[in-house]
Amino acid sequence: MQVIEELGVEADVVRYLDNPPDEATLRAIVGKLEDDTADLVRRENWSELGVAADDLSTEDGIVAVLVAHPELLQRPLLVTDDTAIIGRPTERVRDLLGSE
Repeated sequence: MQVIEELGVEADVVRYLDNPPDEATLRAIVGKLEDDTADLVRRENWSELGVAADDLSTEDGIVAVLVAHPELLQRPLLVTDDTAIIGRPTERVRDLLGSE
């Protein structure tokens, strides 16, 4: 991500489709997330995948959807030791990493 390079921050890039996060990892992210937990789920192709809005009504449901369909994970997602954010708009990335 260009913003990370501009800030000179070292980051591990996770190719989430090659190495999808497991349930424990998703729960750890949710525990740090500053955004609404339901925002972790992209809103495309739901009908094709059998996902409904009711599936996202609880944290357990959100995690279950993302374990079953990692392609729905919102990105970019930035996770530090203490915080997790959805990196849109990119100013949020700058704000998070610039303050570290």
